[in-house]
Amino acid sequence: MGFMNPQLPPVDAAAFRTLPRSERLQVLTRHWVEHGFGSPYVVYLFYLVKCLLYVGGAACVISLTPGIGSVTDPASWWSEPIVYQKLIVFTLLYEVLGLGCGSGPLTSRFNPPIGAALYWLRPGTIRLPPWPGRVPLTRGHRRTGADVLLYAAVLASGVWLLSRPGDGSAVPGFGDIGLLDPLAAIPLIVSLAILGLRDKTIFLAARGEQYWLSLLIFFFPYSDMVIGFKLVMLALWWGAATSKLNHHFPFVVATMMSNAPLIRSGRLKRFMYRDHPRDLRPARLPFLLAHAGTATEYAVPLYLVFLGDGGFWTWAALIYMAVFHIHIFSTVPMGVPLEWNIFFIFSLFSLFGAHGEVAVQDLQSPWLLAVILPSLLLLPLLGNVRPDLVSFLPAMRYYAGNWATSAWVFRGHALQRLEAGLTTACRLPTRQLESLYDADTAMLMGQKVQSWRSMHSHGRAHNGLIDRVTDGQDDAVVVDGELIAGFAIGWNFGEGHLHNDQLLGAVQARCGFAPGEVRVICLESQPVHRQTQAYEVHDAVHGLLERGQVKVHDMLTRQPWPTDGPNYPVYDVESFGPLRPVPGDLPHPDTEGPDAGVLPRGTAS
Repeated sequence: MGFMNPQLPPVDAAAFRTLPRSERLQVLTRHWVEHGFGSPYVVYLFYLVKCLLYVGGAACVISLTPGIGSVTDPASWWSEPIVYQKLIVFTLLYEVLGLGCGSGPLTSRFNPPIGAALYWLRPGTIRLPPWPGRVPLTRGHRRTGADVLLYAAVLASGVWLLSRPGDGSAVPGFGDIGLLDPLAAIPLIVSLAILGLRDKTIFLAARGEQYWLSLLIFFFPYSDMVIGFKLVMLALWWGAATSKLNHHFPFVVATMMSNAPLIRSGRLKRFMYRDHPRDLRPARLPFLLAHAGTATEYAVPLYLVFLGDGGFWTWAALIYMAVFHIHIFSTVPMGVPLEWNIFFIFSLFSLFGAHGEVAVQDLQSPWLLAVILPSLLLLPLLGNVRPDLVSFLPAMRYYAGNWATSAWVFRGHALQRLEAGLTTACRLPTRQLESLYDADTAMLMGQKVQSWRSMHSHGRAHNGLIDRVTDGQDDAVVVDGELIAGFAIGWNFGEGHLHNDQLLGAVQARCGFAPGEVRVICLESQPVHRQTQAYEVHDAVHGLLERGQVKVHDMLTRQPWPTDGPNYPVYDVESFGPLRPVPGDLPHPDTEGPDAGVLPRGTAS
């Protein structure tokens, strides 16, 4: 691996193109074990600089608050309660601009490195309303000038809130700067809520389950406000811990550690797997690490929130959790929630260090619980029982490996027509790579997305369902739904509900595919009380073709490459149409080769 050159599988690109999909995945996943994505060092430098800009930008902006002090002397003001309030607002803006989660090369954004604002300030791009049939004035999927103005209003109201001075109220133990006037937060609260009803993507990108909810806590007095912030953090930790009580998370740990840039030893990475290169299921080590992480997110926050007294053990627990998040940060996990982890680290020292004397038991207003508990308790509960109804973000099922996912299957020239038919701010990822590297390098780099997906437990079900839809033939282009969402709507963060049949409908309205040209395999995440996951297969024209269930156990026993052909085990199947296109349906014969997801002329992975 070099500064600009990636670490690629040692294969001949021309020969690699001719391999069946199963053999290509064997090459790619075995290479993943020791090299991950094989990203060049410049990628990690990009994210390091971006994080420094986040920290420096927040410090510069917050230091402009009257009475705070100089940006060169943060030690004198970092613990002021208004600083934490403004950091919430700054981070919300940072995320909703697309600068945080879901940005840069590790989310297949190469040129430009962000989407988000480049899409959401542009009429004609796709929007995805959460409840178009239930909420008035939200039908449709085309972004209008009003949507653009509403997004601009979110940005403007956030900037205005950041510019507000403190109200001068007395905060025990701190200066006379005071807190933000909660009324000043109303424009941001209202505009983001309305915009979220028009386009769920933007609300999720703003991390509304955390930062938007925290804006509501501004309306409570200092002590209750700090308690509210602590309870939000507790819910995030416990939600993440609860979501990891499954069979999927060890696969995430092994896959993530293989991609960790600070772990240079291939031997150590091989310890994550049972018998590389023959058996790429997780070994005991990732299971132990998974259990340790889950226990940490339950036990340490429990102590900090309910038992910490500001003494030695409080600071020991605080530092332990900071190291925990630094470890997550150092692995540079997919979706790159790096600034999010920095926010967690600052929250630890601010809420449980500087404001550690504010105890949850001292809560004065029961209305605080009425405001936050629906989001912190009811939504996660519903999301774990009915994951089809709630995004994994408000359901607080972070890092768990148990996400809704999709695979898009293109035939003929459908992929090229997709790129030509949508209003976007970028090209498909491999096209972006071709502007930076030669075609062979771009093809191999793009294919690593498929190996990343396959290394997860649900990826093994993907491989089986793809062969079921294609009948095990290599006559189609298979593209991960994350890449389609990033290209089509400007943001992707592992949320499969952003690239399911709803997006297919919006795409079809613009591209007019023929029957059989585009099929989408949607795999829902696992409900907490079942050992199965629901899947659906949709056609761009005919709609739902099949739905059924796959068993988690079947995923856990398979390798990250197809082994069953079209006979992967499925259950409770309901069929509504043929999975293979009817001969004569496809008006554009495939001249791009057996899998344009591998060939440079038609690749998008």
